[in-house]
Amino acid sequence: MLFISTDEGASFQRQPLSFTLETLLFHPSEEDKLLAYSKEAKLYVSTDLGRKWTLLQERVTKDRVYWAVSGVDVDPDLVHMEMQDSSGGHLYVTCLIQNCSDKMVTAQFLGKIDHNSLSVQNDYIFVKVTTGNRTKHYISYRRNEFVQMRFPKYALPKDVQVVSTDENQVLLALQEWYQTDTYNLYESDPQGVYYSIILENVRSTKQPEENVLIDVLEVRGIKGVFLANQKEDGKVTTLITFNKGRDWEPLAPPTTDMNGKPVNCKQPDCHLHLHLRWADNPYVSGTVHTKDSAPGLIMGAGNLGSQLVEYKEEMYITSDCGRTWRQVFEEEHHILYLDHGGVIVAIKDTSIPLKILKFSVDEGHTWSVHNFTSTSVFVDGLLSEPGDETLVMTVFGHISYRSDWELVKVDFRQSFPRQCTEDDYDSWKLTNLQGEHCIMGQERTYRKRKESSLCIKGKSYTSALTAKPCQCTEKDFNCDYGFERAPSLKAEGDRCYPDFWHDPDAPPDNCHLGHTYESSTGYRKVVSNVCEGGTNKEQSAKEHSCPLLPPRGLQLGIKGQMLTVAPGDDITFVVHQEQGDTSSTRYQVDLWDGVRAIYENLTVTDEPIQHRYEKPGVYRVSVQAENSAGQDRATLYIQVTTPLQEVHLEVVPIAGRNQLVNLTAVVLPADANLTVFYWWIGDDLQPKLTLENSLLTRFPEEDEVSVTVQASNGRSTVQDSKTVRVYDRFQVIPLSFSLNLDRFNPNIPEWREDVGRVVTKILAKVTGVPQDSLVTMVKPGLPTTAQLYVLPPEGVPAKRSVFVDKRVSTIKQALRESNVSFIVRGGLRVLVTLADPDAGYNSGAGSPGVWALAGILLVTFLSTGVFLLYKFKRKLPGRNVYAQMHNEKEQEMTSPVNHSDDTQNIIQGEEFIDDDLDSQTLGNGGGNHSGVVLSITSRELHSYLSS
Repeated sequence: MLFISTDEGASFQRQPLSFTLETLLFHPSEEDKLLAYSKEAKLYVSTDLGRKWTLLQERVTKDRVYWAVSGVDVDPDLVHMEMQDSSGGHLYVTCLIQNCSDKMVTAQFLGKIDHNSLSVQNDYIFVKVTTGNRTKHYISYRRNEFVQMRFPKYALPKDVQVVSTDENQVLLALQEWYQTDTYNLYESDPQGVYYSIILENVRSTKQPEENVLIDVLEVRGIKGVFLANQKEDGKVTTLITFNKGRDWEPLAPPTTDMNGKPVNCKQPDCHLHLHLRWADNPYVSGTVHTKDSAPGLIMGAGNLGSQLVEYKEEMYITSDCGRTWRQVFEEEHHILYLDHGGVIVAIKDTSIPLKILKFSVDEGHTWSVHNFTSTSVFVDGLLSEPGDETLVMTVFGHISYRSDWELVKVDFRQSFPRQCTEDDYDSWKLTNLQGEHCIMGQERTYRKRKESSLCIKGKSYTSALTAKPCQCTEKDFNCDYGFERAPSLKAEGDRCYPDFWHDPDAPPDNCHLGHTYESSTGYRKVVSNVCEGGTNKEQSAKEHSCPLLPPRGLQLGIKGQMLTVAPGDDITFVVHQEQGDTSSTRYQVDLWDGVRAIYENLTVTDEPIQHRYEKPGVYRVSVQAENSAGQDRATLYIQVTTPLQEVHLEVVPIAGRNQLVNLTAVVLPADANLTVFYWWIGDDLQPKLTLENSLLTRFPEEDEVSVTVQASNGRSTVQDSKTVRVYDRFQVIPLSFSLNLDRFNPNIPEWREDVGRVVTKILAKVTGVPQDSLVTMVKPGLPTTAQLYVLPPEGVPAKRSVFVDKRVSTIKQALRESNVSFIVRGGLRVLVTLADPDAGYNSGAGSPGVWALAGILLVTFLSTGVFLLYKFKRKLPGRNVYAQMHNEKEQEMTSPVNHSDDTQNIIQGEEFIDDDLDSQTLGNGGGNHSGVVLSITSRELHSYLSS
């Protein structure tokens, strides 16, 4: 619901909305036009003060929407916005409110920008782009082409906050790589491209939602004056500059307190320090209040001492722009200026209800108290009527937290009997703390009302009287880009020294053959400084002809920065060259699919290189820039791949402890290339990475282990998971099916799982073996085969279960007698049988057949051993028999279960002496039970054979 008033709040009309309103943005000059941002990230426009709304765009970034700037943008109905595209990236676009459909928006920056990075301020537009771990900041001056902002080479900014864009210059706070809670202040040239440092270690404060507040305040009313809180060695001190950061000094303390008593605060050990916080509530002043219509008048909360103290918020005022200060209150107050500062209103900043306010008509020298209401209210804000000359204000608040707003209008007009005349004003000169009048290249004189005059300044009042240019001196020049003042070298004079990485004689980037350039002297005139004649620190005796520079820093990218694309996608290649003459350079482009082109005088905006790859693969795109001075080359690898649809993890459902298990990922489509596989096994959060679609692993403990695989090819990521049950011992019976099943086998995981469940269920029903003791896994491929896993019975000792398991005999008997079958489509019966009826079966720990054969051969070898002992008198040590089950050589790894079904057991004997047995190897060619070693002593073996 929206409430609209057209009679200054006397009445309101309810206007229902079809969306959930979050913020409103009024047009800067046309009051009936406004933008509305919804909680669904949609942007709406109204041209009739909110009565009708039209959807402009969706997926718009909150607080990154701007109306056209008068005098810079051609059309006042233009809207700047940051919005998200279909791929999830963010773009800077503009459109007109009359038509802002997807086809009518215009991308103003070539490529994607960082989320929440668009900022439109006066002549300048800012965006940033992060690639890898490096962020580049770009600027557009007066809507020209974006160029990269040039900070000192090794500043390596972690964050950048724009402080001011007034008077054709950017002042910004930059957090360098080594800083945590401070920023450095930089100022630019008029185009906002080249930056020089003006103050180090300005305090910053992190706010909710990752907002950062920098302790810098531009003093409104007098250009070039700023306040900043510097933090060094843990101490915060307040500094002021009168010349846009060229010189900074601490604030001079007042000589007396608010009661006229002398204060014990002497320079240089004690100064005035101010809190430079913005108010969270937009309807009250911050801790320092200034206004354009009241030049020289500053009120702020702070303290006297060697540093700023957080809990001290005494109120101080200056009427000469910070040269001299007076204390006015002991506690913080919200401030409002009326009639060009002719009336100062102060209301105590407190959480308790109030009914009085204080006001002064003599720039804070004396204060009067006024009861603005008979009932105390919680003050929510102070508002003045439009116009700097107004003497009418409104206090709004609430009587209780459950009540509606209370609006109280306070009119000071009856306090002034007449309009001011020229005789009611005195003049004053702007002076810095050294007593100098030439500030920013001129002497400026202002006027203010006499303390004895009680009159209204009115609408026609102007504060500035005269401005007289001064001759230029060294103080009118700051350090140029690549130069800075070194505090350690101040004994040698107030000079600017080049940084080690900067070559002052190097030609600028825009230097073309046939033109000339001057070397930098290390100085540039402070922007908006109007001094004339005198010293000219910018004048250079070195003039050079622009040489033909070889191309350097050649970069090749694509619009959108996605290096992985699908076949048929449109790609726009972008060529960027950091150094060198582009006008006489030839660019040879090879797109690696047979297409080659040559460009002359290539620019990113005039001739973008567009292409489309039809076939999957890796394409090495290259561009070579060459002129008579040299050449440079850049290469970019483009991956053209079909998006992945799905992945299936193939793994045995049952595995032996410490046995090798093959994990295989089957990816669709099968021709997908450049796929990376991430494997998570158990609770391990660190995945294993492979370029192959299979991985060999072991499970060291009996348990249920989760296995997850993700397949990624840059365009998409798919995932599948399976659970593997790990046992010390189990049996495996190979199964086969009647050949008619192959006609119905689509060879997909779901079909194999269903067939396995059916076989398990029928076997359990036919044999009486519990269903949860059986697992049937159908193998991929043709002919259709399967493996039946017989799990250890619960409650049976492990040793005994190795040798005797009547369940296996029962299952094999049922399979031999053709008692296991099921029906498929068309009523066709499929018979399930043993894969090899005459063979034994595989086991995780050996089988009765193995041990019976071992017993027969043991007697033979024992006799042979006795004979050999008698004949050769040999004696061999050792008392253990080891049996080891071997895998056959693995076939092609198309599946984790594609093993040989051969179940023949081979016993390789060596020599026996009496009861002492040397090591024996019992081979089992079937199953995936490689590496399981069984140990049994000769006494246990003799006991088993006797039984």
